[in-house]
Amino acid sequence: MADYAEVWSRHERAKRRATTVSLAYNVLFTAGKLVAALLTGSMSLLSEALNSATDIVASALAYVGVRVASAPPDERHPYGHGKVETLTGFGEAILLFLMVLYLIGEGVHRLFVGSELESLEVGIGVMALSTVSSLFVGRYVLSVGKRTGSLALLSNGQHLMVDFWTSLGVLAALGMIQLTGWTAIDPLLAIGIALWLMRGAWRLAAHAFHDLIDQSLPPEEIAQIDALVRSEPDVISYHRLRTRRSGAMRYIDLHIVVPSDWSLQQAHAVADRLEKRIAQALAPAQVVIHVDPYDPTRASHQPSDARERVKAI
Repeated sequence: MADYAEVWSRHERAKRRATTVSLAYNVLFTAGKLVAALLTGSMSLLSEALNSATDIVASALAYVGVRVASAPPDERHPYGHGKVETLTGFGEAILLFLMVLYLIGEGVHRLFVGSELESLEVGIGVMALSTVSSLFVGRYVLSVGKRTGSLALLSNGQHLMVDFWTSLGVLAALGMIQLTGWTAIDPLLAIGIALWLMRGAWRLAAHAFHDLIDQSLPPEEIAQIDALVRSEPDVISYHRLRTRRSGAMRYIDLHIVVPSDWSLQQAHAVADRLEKRIAQALAPAQVVIHVDPYDPTRASHQPSDARERVKAI
């Protein structure tokens, strides 16, 4: 229990730091991009500013989601509040879809109407700073999200990495416009940014949706559980393995088969030991194991290795 509490506490501190850094970055550079967009009249810069404004909302959702999700279980929420993180990830995907629609519509409009750009030096300077900073902040948030299993941080980190690539694209476009004077690059890039964001929005929405409907854990984690159960010498076999995820928490339950002549204390000791091993290997995780006595009449339905283990016992 101490190991689990320590891991949980460490993860929560890391997630809170990451959301704070992300929110501070987005507020600072969104303001800078908006000012630069107003000074230059650039559609791509305005699109990037709106992208960052959406990131502020996304960061705020992640900030709130992480804190609500970390609240301990209570009487009305015995499984905790981890789904809040998944909901924030789904909300961020919806925001991305809305922004995509706006960018495509405005980009097409600018292509037909045309536009004039000025003070490009200001825009180039702001986008250069944004490009470098978004790369470092995005990688940091993603690393914390992967380490802690936070969907909200993974979603937010993806927003920031998209911000890096779009900032780099806008920076290159402004440089080309300054050199060539071809302003059509501006709305074309805005449409390109929108199509890029659409792909990310779809992936985020799909990930969040599967978590909301309790999709099982990834195959590699299922294999890890299987290996742990099979390595337990006192367990004949297992069945009814069910897994799901809620925020960073993994929920695992299964039935194990033990010799029918065992006492309740023996069976409980094995189940308790195995629960702790699985929970430690896949932390943070909550594991519940039900014990079934071995039934000779069902021996033909057991795997061959399970029947061999019965003979050995």
